[in-house]
Amino acid sequence: MRALVLPLALAASLAACTSGPTAYAPANGGDRGWSQTQIEQDRFRIRFAAGSDMDFDEVELMALRRAAEVTLGNGGEWFLVTSRQRDGNDRNPVGVSTGVRVSSGSRGWSSRGVGVGLNFDASAGDKSVSLEILVRSGPRPQDVRIYDAREILANNATR
Repeated sequence: MRALVLPLALAASLAACTSGPTAYAPANGGDRGWSQTQIEQDRFRIRFAAGSDMDFDEVELMALRRAAEVTLGNGGEWFLVTSRQRDGNDRNPVGVSTGVRVSSGSRGWSSRGVGVGLNFDASAGDKSVSLEILVRSGPRPQDVRIYDAREILANNATR
């Protein structure tokens, strides 16, 4: 039994690391990166998806970065976030469970057991942020949902 525990733990650890770090790049049909959909002439849906190597705040910064790029690319100066959605979780992809069992029966019969279990959850830690934005130019009203595109890009270094 002990001979199996170490190889299983090693295999689960390696499997958890195979996906690599999330990069700021187009998703291109994959499960990580940014994607965008133009809804109307000045309205876009931006989504950034990441793995367990990023927290929700980092994922949101990447979505805002893409929104800023889309804004400038479409002749805008600032954008209004009309809707924001976070999906996913921060669970650890590798879980370990243990158990001890002792039982006894009639006529002096008894048994004892110790168990160790490993589980791998491929979707654990995956998360995404979706923004719906309106691209605008001209005087910028004061609103916490409004972002200056150039300022976002200046403050959001590449990953």
